[in-house]
Amino acid sequence: MRHELRTEIKIFAPPETVWDILTDLERYADWNPFIVEAKGNTSVGSKLVNQLQPPGGKAMTIKPVVTVSDTAQTLEWLGLAGIRGLFDGRHRFDLEATQSGGTRLVHSEKFSGIFVRPMRRMLDTQTKAGFEAMNVALKKRAESRRKS
Repeated sequence: MRHELRTEIKIFAPPETVWDILTDLERYADWNPFIVEAKGNTSVGSKLVNQLQPPGGKAMTIKPVVTVSDTAQTLEWLGLAGIRGLFDGRHRFDLEATQSGGTRLVHSEKFSGIFVRPMRRMLDTQTKAGFEAMNVALKKRAESRRKS
């Protein structure tokens, strides 16, 4: 089974500013309500250690591998629950410059595997709420830098 979550937000700061915040993993604990701790670096092939705290859900640690890292454009990682095909998540941030000098952020994840169906309700509620909370916090942080 496959399932996709997709959220969007407009941020009144340039993609480079948004990118700098997204790739500064060590500072996630300062602002991020969903990925409350992150370690590693965002170069392709690097393994991350992310502590997730979905709203209303149980904290969990994932260890995804960075699969795309195009500066100020796309950051993507692939997380697996044990072995491939059980519950795989391809988490992605796409940054698009707007004509006004801001950023349109598309924050998404494509899930696949045999455990997607029983976890779909949790994905559509807690995980999606986590994405949205992260988007709002990222917007606030990026826009506050713009004013500095």
